[in-house]
Amino acid sequence: MTAVAAFVAWIGGAVILVADGRRGLALGLGLVTAAIAGLAFAAGQHAAAIAVLAGGAAAAALRLRSGPPGWGLTQPGSTPRIILAIVIGILALYFATSLSTGDGSPLRFAWLVVIALSAARLLDCEEPATALTAAATLALGIGAVASLPPAAAGLAAAIVAGLVAAGISALPEVRPHGA
Repeated sequence: MTAVAAFVAWIGGAVILVADGRRGLALGLGLVTAAIAGLAFAAGQHAAAIAVLAGGAAAAALRLRSGPPGWGLTQPGSTPRIILAIVIGILALYFATSLSTGDGSPLRFAWLVVIALSAARLLDCEEPATALTAAATLALGIGAVASLPPAAAGLAAAIVAGLVAAGISALPEVRPHGA
């Protein structure tokens, strides 16, 4: 179960990294949310899973209201982002399985890919909707790190992560004026 959820987290993060349209961004955010909630549920943190799922689902639904229309997958110029998604996935898998010790390599892999892919997208975006989606995903990823074992900060971190993700997605898009 955890390996499948970790793979879904990578797919969701990769979709966010590649997508430019509101449907693609919402899909990626929804996949990341489902994966993080699944990992929390598998770790026995049922209330944290519900909090992350509620906040992430609200964030994904709010993402459908603004941004460029359509899916926006594999637009011209997205090849470097596709390669980056693959490289981040391979490096995170290597780190999660080889360089760290103990159980829970799917959890470490999911945390690494969600944080790395959303941070990469946040650094390489021009649309406000894309930046807000990447920031919401980053909040969910950081909240997942704090709420799941071995950190076990618990339910509070999951609630804050869900609220921050939904709040970020509810922000209006602001276009800069001027040169």
